[in-house]
Amino acid sequence: MIAYVTLGADDIPLAETFYAAFLPRLGYRLEVSSEGLSCTLPPETGQPYGPVDLYIKPPYDQRAASNGNGTMVAFRANGQALVRELHAAALANGGRNEGSPGFRAEYSANFYVGYLRDPQGNKIALFCDSRDEPERPD
Repeated sequence: MIAYVTLGADDIPLAETFYAAFLPRLGYRLEVSSEGLSCTLPPETGQPYGPVDLYIKPPYDQRAASNGNGTMVAFRANGQALVRELHAAALANGGRNEGSPGFRAEYSANFYVGYLRDPQGNKIALFCDSRDEPERPD
């Protein structure tokens, strides 16, 4: 079970602006400390472990942060409209578009996704795969 994900960042205030634009709408609480930015979900009642946390921090080795080729963190949203809204908010707050929200031919008919990069260059996906919404028109 994954407990947390850490992404490197050299500019924590810029990272906070970016992640604060969409993570609170997905239920995350953001907190800045001397170690960086912590993004946490509230624990679920009766569960021994909490949901996966996200930490954005300067690298421990004190070298410049870099993003991994093929590395991506994906966040599930409750609906296609929310994917579009959060993608736009992230772009307006320092993100870079890596693929506008929409369906992709290589994925299932219900998989609706938008891709972007955070200010440090880390790849982020915002997606939904609800069977209660319109499918990809084939």
